[in-house]
Amino acid sequence: MDRRAFLTAGREKKIVSPAQPFRTLSGINTYTGPWTEQEVIHLLKRTMFGAKMADVSYFKNLTMSQAVDELLNPVAAQPSPPVKEYATSTTPGVTPDGNIAQGTTWVDDINSDGTVQSQRRGSYKKWWTGVLVNQDRSIREKLIMFLVDHFGNESTDVGNANWNYKQHSLIRQYALGNYKELVREISKDVAMLRYLNGYLNNKNAPDENYARELMELFTLGKGPGSQYTENDVKEAAKVLTGWQINGTTYTSVFNLARHTTTNKTFSSFFNNTVITGRNTTTAGELELADLLNMIFAQQEVAKFLVRKMYRWFVYYAIDTGTETNVIEPLAAVFRNSNYEIKPVLAALFKSEHFYDLLNRGCLIKTPSDIVIGSMREMNIAFRPETDWDTNYGLWNTFNSWMVNMGQSLHDPPNVSGMPAYYQEPSFHEIWINSDSLPKRNQFTDTMIASGYSRNGYRVQFNCVAFAQGLPNPGNPNDLIDAAMKLFFRNDLSAQTKAQIKTQILLTGQQWDYYWTNAWAAYESSPTTANFNTVNTRLKSLFQYLFNLSEYQLA
Repeated sequence: MDRRAFLTAGREKKIVSPAQPFRTLSGINTYTGPWTEQEVIHLLKRTMFGAKMADVSYFKNLTMSQAVDELLNPVAAQPSPPVKEYATSTTPGVTPDGNIAQGTTWVDDINSDGTVQSQRRGSYKKWWTGVLVNQDRSIREKLIMFLVDHFGNESTDVGNANWNYKQHSLIRQYALGNYKELVREISKDVAMLRYLNGYLNNKNAPDENYARELMELFTLGKGPGSQYTENDVKEAAKVLTGWQINGTTYTSVFNLARHTTTNKTFSSFFNNTVITGRNTTTAGELELADLLNMIFAQQEVAKFLVRKMYRWFVYYAIDTGTETNVIEPLAAVFRNSNYEIKPVLAALFKSEHFYDLLNRGCLIKTPSDIVIGSMREMNIAFRPETDWDTNYGLWNTFNSWMVNMGQSLHDPPNVSGMPAYYQEPSFHEIWINSDSLPKRNQFTDTMIASGYSRNGYRVQFNCVAFAQGLPNPGNPNDLIDAAMKLFFRNDLSAQTKAQIKTQILLTGQQWDYYWTNAWAAYESSPTTANFNTVNTRLKSLFQYLFNLSEYQLA
């Protein structure tokens, strides 16, 4: 399938579009300012999904440098693979996977039936939703989501859930490792070979899809510093000929008989490099290594990748000042570390630029930040892993909410990934429209009002329990301040807070003790009547806060 139309339709090729040449002059010098809850919350909301109060308290007791180091060095085990939570098909004509018991994983089972693979793709997305909710205290899950989007494979087009999961696992393996090695492995990945026609690429009819995206989307980009030619793409396609998919083992294989064994000559942009054609069984690996060495020798690779990381973790607009003071020095860190991902992120998250006030509360939350982030901040807990039927059923509901808001896990609308990270001039503003905003509000409204249940287990925002975790919930002013500090990146005026307090917590009364007495009564005697009194007011308070525009910003 030719996906070039996706890349050209409505997409400009600029990388810098400043309204002003300098939005901020801060750079990557180490941040030396205050390390308070505000800075911790900012760091966590950008590197994780939501900022749980327990996590805020934990990281506040570390230094800024220690907090970043811990986020970049996860110690928790990788999640268990997805399991078969769907019923074995009895549909005539379907090759069922009856050899896989429900509750056990399907990821190593070979089954190419379309119906079964559709069920497994659903299982994979439910599983991933659960992994996001149950993430550890690290950047791992947000970084994996970035890289999955970066490589832009549409799981429905790949079709085979085993291959989709295998690609996810590959990205998970390298997410905090070496990017060049990840590109080497992704170039041979079965899902990528299927998605960008690499398995069809042969010496008699070289297919340019992957070679083009390797340069334009995965390494060099299309900025002014990227001057590769159309012939470079064609020569790279020849380098990549011969890779196929073994449908019996679900592995990639190299077939020398389909490989272009002649020399491949590149343009002056690549210093007129000639990649020697090989005629051995190792030709595929050797020429791929030569191709990547040639590409990664270009300085633009580091700049392009750093710009993408910046738009994901910091802000969408890259002006002249940011390009000079942030992108270029971070790109140097990337190159000097031989394309290790962790040093770049460490320099970014420890920089004065990251904690610049202009870079806080300026990103519109993604659907996953709304759905997963709100559930984590409200301390939603699911059943133990052994109760897979309950968990997968609930995770399916929350995955559907993200899809309805515009974000389908491992299914971007095209090979470029989610438009919010490349579509100028809107970028992240794409997340909010007349359809998606009401759905965002409807989600938090529903989670406050009733939540969702399966097999008798209900997940719902427990507003009273959340309030009990705040420092001084009996004081309405302290309660509102503490909640807003966690939920909002931009504070409300004192007048607005006072109005919210009066109308909701004080039910229109004048004195603070109307809330203080109600809370004290519940604390001393948690009867149903006393609980209902505070619960009703708290549900109204949090519903109101979640519906404010400030809640949409991270």
